[in-house]
Amino acid sequence: MNNFDVAKTIEPRWRTLPRAFYRRDPRVVAPELLNKVLLRDDGRAGRIVEVEAYCGLEDPAAHSYRGLTRRNAVMFGPGGHLYVYFTYGMHWCANAVCGDVGNGVGVLFRAIEPIGNIEAMRVARGGPTRDRDIGSGPARLAQALGITGALDGADLVRNDRGVRIADDGTPPPADAIAGPRIGISKAVDHPWRWHVPAHGHVSRRPSRSAG
Repeated sequence: MNNFDVAKTIEPRWRTLPRAFYRRDPRVVAPELLNKVLLRDDGRAGRIVEVEAYCGLEDPAAHSYRGLTRRNAVMFGPGGHLYVYFTYGMHWCANAVCGDVGNGVGVLFRAIEPIGNIEAMRVARGGPTRDRDIGSGPARLAQALGITGALDGADLVRNDRGVRIADDGTPPPADAIAGPRIGISKAVDHPWRWHVPAHGHVSRRPSRSAG
C-alpha cells in the first residue's frame, strides 16, 4: 500500500476542525494545533509539530500590527481561514486565522511530519532524501503541500480549495515546549512558539516548557 492509499484509508476517521476551534486567542489555539493534521485533497498530509502565535495589534511582529492592508486582509476576517503570504521574494508561508472578525490574529505553521502521500510531497520539494527535510520550516512546509498565494483566504472548515485541518484522535502533547519565535526582530521575548517535545521534524528546539 502506498502513502496515498494509506491517507485514503485513514481519512474517514479524521474530523475537520470546527470554526469554534479557531475563534479563540491564538496563544490558546497554537499549542492545541500540535498533532493535528494539515491535509490536501490529493492525499498529502502532515502532522503539525511546530507553530507560532501572532497577536495582531498587541504584537509588533505580526503582519496585522499596523492595521488592515490589502496584503493582510484575510487576517482580519473570520477565524478558520488560511492566510498565505510571500516572504524574502521566494517563499510562501501559511497561517490559520484565529479570533473574531477584526482581530487580525493567527498561527503560523512552522513544521510538519509527513504522514500521507509522502512521495508527492517529496517531489514538490524537489526530491529531498530525508523525510525530515520535507516539512521542517514554514517555507518547506508550504512547498511540500502546494500552498501558494492561490490558497490565501481558503476556508479550512469547509475544505475550500482542497485544504483543511483535521483531528485524527492524536491529542496535543501535555508537555508541549514553548519558547521565543524565530526570524523576527520585534517582540522577540514572547514565548509564543510551541513544538512537540523531542520531535525529529521540528525546525529548532527552544528549552522552555509551556507549563
